[in-house]
Amino acid sequence: MSTDVALYIVPTPIGNLGDITQRALEVLEQVALIACEDTRHSGKLLSHFGINTRTMALHDHNERQRAASLIQKLAAGDSVALISDAGTPLISDPGYHLVTQVREAGYKVIPLPGPCAATTALCAAGLPSDRFAFEGFLPAKSKAKRDTLEALCQEPRTLIFYESPRRVLDTIEQMVAVLGPDRPLVLARELTKSFETIHGAPAEELLTWLQQDENRTRGEMVLMVAPFKAAEDALPAEALRTTELLCQELPLKKAAALAAQIHNVKKNALYKHGLAAGW
Repeated sequence: MSTDVALYIVPTPIGNLGDITQRALEVLEQVALIACEDTRHSGKLLSHFGINTRTMALHDHNERQRAASLIQKLAAGDSVALISDAGTPLISDPGYHLVTQVREAGYKVIPLPGPCAATTALCAAGLPSDRFAFEGFLPAKSKAKRDTLEALCQEPRTLIFYESPRRVLDTIEQMVAVLGPDRPLVLARELTKSFETIHGAPAEELLTWLQQDENRTRGEMVLMVAPFKAAEDALPAEALRTTELLCQELPLKKAAALAAQIHNVKKNALYKHGLAAGW
């Protein structure tokens, strides 16, 4: 196999080394340089497969600066590979700025398919997978985390998050408070490794299950949330907001009638809600 002059995006195993592809190994052997999130971590992987290609550290703190030197390598006719500590680069990992600059400089970016914790977890979760939203890591601070969850509360797609062992209990406590104790969750941890666990339960039950054994909160985690399902008689949040705003200028009855036309809902239901809310 011969490689074109390009930046290759190369996924690496998320646990089981047997998941690396033959094409990934060939690319890593033939490129002139491998940009790694952590050269020490990736060095163990490369050593395992007998790959001696030169490496360079490329992480969140130096990515913009290192991109220029990597583009110089491409200009000299040398190909470069990008890998992260595990999984597919750029998916909650460095690489976005590098890829953007390489493309703007006119060089090819060639992605290889391979391991990704988010999709690996989703396909075994038993949650709707025809539409999903990957949200990466939630904010570490409680208020920002709660604000994010509130904004996603009525998301009609399956939500996928990455989470760390030290924050997972706080995150699920917040989910119980914001999304409700009965919202179905699925936690996938240590995927493809010896202690792989995929456990689903309503939010409050999952929290209790984790609290019963500290070993259940160890390892790399993917946390998935079932889509929001409105009760049949529930009014859309947008329709309620429109009604409330219109009530600042119009009587409730008129405001409800206009909002009902805008959002295609029943005006009587909006009117009753407005009465109860004191609009």
